[in-house]
Amino acid sequence: MNKKLVTAAGVLSGACILSSLVGIGIGMEKGPFKGLHKVYMMAKPGNNTRYCLDGTAQIEHSPLAGLHGAFLGSSVTYGAMSLHESFADFLCRMNGTTLSTRHKNSYIERMEKNLSPDEKFDFFVCQLSTNDAAKKVPLGEIAKGKDRAAFDTETVTGAIEYILSYVKDTWGCPVIFYTGPRFDSPAYEAMVERLRELKNKWDFEIVDLWDPKVAGKVTDSEYSLYMADPVHPTRAGYKVWWMPVFEKKLTEIFGEKK
Repeated sequence: MNKKLVTAAGVLSGACILSSLVGIGIGMEKGPFKGLHKVYMMAKPGNNTRYCLDGTAQIEHSPLAGLHGAFLGSSVTYGAMSLHESFADFLCRMNGTTLSTRHKNSYIERMEKNLSPDEKFDFFVCQLSTNDAAKKVPLGEIAKGKDRAAFDTETVTGAIEYILSYVKDTWGCPVIFYTGPRFDSPAYEAMVERLRELKNKWDFEIVDLWDPKVAGKVTDSEYSLYMADPVHPTRAGYKVWWMPVFEKKLTEIFGEKK
């Protein structure tokens, strides 16, 4: 599998304020402590080898087989606390899909510079990043129209609208935004609500992990296994909790077309 992850190394430090565990984990991922970071991550029960990508079998006759998708996100999409194995990798391995990704700079910059307009995507997945909430990026307002030049990309809302417009005009494929699961952040909650409002304007899909009904299905002991901290899943979190949710959403979109 040719994996080129579309994540943002430059925003990792912004997540460190969310939890001391993030400071221990992500803060050590680069530089002289890289080896210690790996040891620290491997010690987590949710990153046990029983949940690893190599031990994951492909589903026979998957309705998602052969699809090609783009995944745009930050440390969560990358799998920063799961030894770089995220739900995107498990989707690819289990369903025979392929993914295009890259690793640097802002969402919009990476999307425009690193994803070829000539590439053929069946779907486009974008993370509603917790880093915007941590860095107190302004929420902004929903634009009256769909003129891309009018979107204020210095705000969360403007950036989302820009991405939606660009993807629809460039690749014409279904767009799926996904949220993180619930944690203590009024700013991120406001971002989730705005994403839901934008759905009416832009007609895209949402994998809403913030929804209490999703979190309500997970026990406290399962949550401890699935999450390395309030923002970043472990291998088990991606494979056992998140991946089936994404698989269900993609099957709803493509299952009857295959």
